[in-house]
Amino acid sequence: MKIPLYPLQFIPIFQERLWGGDKLKTLFNKPITSTKTGESWELSTIEGAVSTIANGDLAGRFITEVINEYPNEILGTSVYQRFGNQFPLLFKYLDAKEDLSVQVHPNDALAKARHHSFGKTEMWYVVQADPDARLIVGFKEEMNQATYLENLEKKTLLATLDEIKVQPGDVFLIETGTVHAIGAGMVIAEIQQTSDITYRLYDFDRVDADGNLRELHVDLALDAINYHAIETQKQYQKHSNQSNEVVDCPYFTTHFIPLAGEMNVQKTAETFTVYMCVDGEFEFILDGKQYSYAKGDTILVPAALTNFQLSGKASILEIYIS
Repeated sequence: MKIPLYPLQFIPIFQERLWGGDKLKTLFNKPITSTKTGESWELSTIEGAVSTIANGDLAGRFITEVINEYPNEILGTSVYQRFGNQFPLLFKYLDAKEDLSVQVHPNDALAKARHHSFGKTEMWYVVQADPDARLIVGFKEEMNQATYLENLEKKTLLATLDEIKVQPGDVFLIETGTVHAIGAGMVIAEIQQTSDITYRLYDFDRVDADGNLRELHVDLALDAINYHAIETQKQYQKHSNQSNEVVDCPYFTTHFIPLAGEMNVQKTAETFTVYMCVDGEFEFILDGKQYSYAKGDTILVPAALTNFQLSGKASILEIYIS
């Protein structure tokens, strides 16, 4: 049987969060049913949250099943050689109605030793931001473990961390070890390694519906933290109908496409490509057939599709493995 190749869309996996809201519905028209939806997992192979294909001949099948049958065609020859049948990335939209916890993610070595997982380097693209919305990203100045613990105990940790006010279009690369928190009042598109490992350092002393404090992971985090001051915000060009490089890291490459009209795209068969539509509407044209997408949609373009067109007026994130 020949695999039917076309851009794959997935049934979103919604995650309820203490800090979530309802903007995923108001902004993206996603079918959430609560006012505490914090995340929409657009494409996931995390155990227990594997994405189901929503469209076309492969509809109803788990993406992992299709990868197992057609690894080179879906993942790409280079990605398959590097990762085997594992899909290495996770794609999300997040709605932070309230502040997220101050947290850190372990690197590949720690995550593998402790959790049999990838580490969690991630990238944020700010889709929407309320006035004064801000991110917490890394230490203001050089830090050490003893001083960090002292500030944590005295509940003065926030004073040591860098806060940056954000606006739509801002991009941040959060490498493993970077202490961070997404602030209230924003929606972001998140691209990350396939990992769900988070060490929570401080949670503003919030309690859950049963009056319990959420679990912290202070000891686990100690050797995961990067105590150096680092630059996390990325500047990038916005040339129309071009792929403008935003992030190029060992785990993924992200481009920004301001689409205004039509754009021809040619790829190698070495890597899959994911498109996240963060504004507007566009059409994916393959051999004369058109597939339509709108703000909030995410599609996986199998690696074997190497020649197609994009048409419309949209802001699109383009992600692949270098």
